[in-house]
Amino acid sequence: MIKGFLKYRGLELSDEKTLITHIDTGFDFLGWNFRKYNGKLLVKPSKKSIDKVTEKISNAIEKGRTWNQEALIDTLNPIITGWSNYHQSVISSEIFHKLDHRIWNMLWHWAKRRHPNKPKKWIISKYWHSTGKRNWVFCKREKRLKFLSDTKIVRHIKLKLDMNPFLDRDYFVLRKNKIGSHETNRRCKYCGIKQRKPDNLKLRP
Repeated sequence: MIKGFLKYRGLELSDEKTLITHIDTGFDFLGWNFRKYNGKLLVKPSKKSIDKVTEKISNAIEKGRTWNQEALIDTLNPIITGWSNYHQSVISSEIFHKLDHRIWNMLWHWAKRRHPNKPKKWIISKYWHSTGKRNWVFCKREKRLKFLSDTKIVRHIKLKLDMNPFLDRDYFVLRKNKIGSHETNRRCKYCGIKQRKPDNLKLRP
């Protein structure tokens, strides 16, 4: 049925990327894992996506063995921000905390390798500080490494499963408007300024 539906529109399924599986076993799609646990569908970052971002951060820290702390923070923050923003609409809170811990361990090895003859307390006081209510913040002056766990989870507006974007256009236009209205209440992750929707914005069907 799906092949016939797509063929009429000049599209086709990729056999290599198509999988038929039981929902209790689950599947990965676009960096997320979809699986039912005791009858409840949960969507989480996939293991492959977690491993990939871990490797990317690890490689950046390894590459920055001789960089100063500010340069390393500037390199890591966009990776952390991009990954956490992408996964903030699914069940990610626990994984965000685990990744924060992984990053801390990587940075600890980075710092110890730079100062092999210095005691632990000296290394800690040089690279980690308290800012506000947080302790153990990897920072230097105004430069501060972001925590994935600081990313607020924003739930995705669920789709009605019996709706088709080709046949139920009014529903998808209305849904787009709702998402647009929701996003205008967000603040920019970089500067903190509240995002605004342009006046008289019209969404095409």
